[in-house]
Amino acid sequence: MTQKLLFVCLGNICRSPAAEGVFLHLIEEQGLSDHFVVDSAGTGSWHVGNKADPRMRAAAERRGIHLPSRARQIELDDFSRFDLVLTMDSDNLRNVQSLAKEAGNNATATIRPMLSYARSTELSDVPDPYYGGEQGFEHVLDLLEDACSGLIEEIKPQLKR
Repeated sequence: MTQKLLFVCLGNICRSPAAEGVFLHLIEEQGLSDHFVVDSAGTGSWHVGNKADPRMRAAAERRGIHLPSRARQIELDDFSRFDLVLTMDSDNLRNVQSLAKEAGNNATATIRPMLSYARSTELSDVPDPYYGGEQGFEHVLDLLEDACSGLIEEIKPQLKR
């Protein structure tokens, strides 16, 4: 069984490409890569075609995590192409839910907040590090490593079916 996951934030240059990269890194370590299709997108179009923010790429590289994606905007077809759409904050969640309504009956994806899978934080939103310093990018990666680990543990039993 293949699980198709889409990570979504505002511009698709900080949080969602980091979530994608962290998730890819963890499933590679566990030998689960063949069971997943993973992508990321933004609710906005400002950065379409760009690589992840250089500060986020640098923070991820220090952890041995590669961020391969280029920014793109979420599309209505994504709600039928992916099984699970994971949002980084409550604004993203509202925007994604609104788009899913636009997609109508074709929207079969489950939409969940990313941090609903986290085990070591009470936060519900992954903070946007774009206007902050280096420590903000590290904090985001800590949150995403926790949440991605929890997500993998939840999905793993379904992969054996």
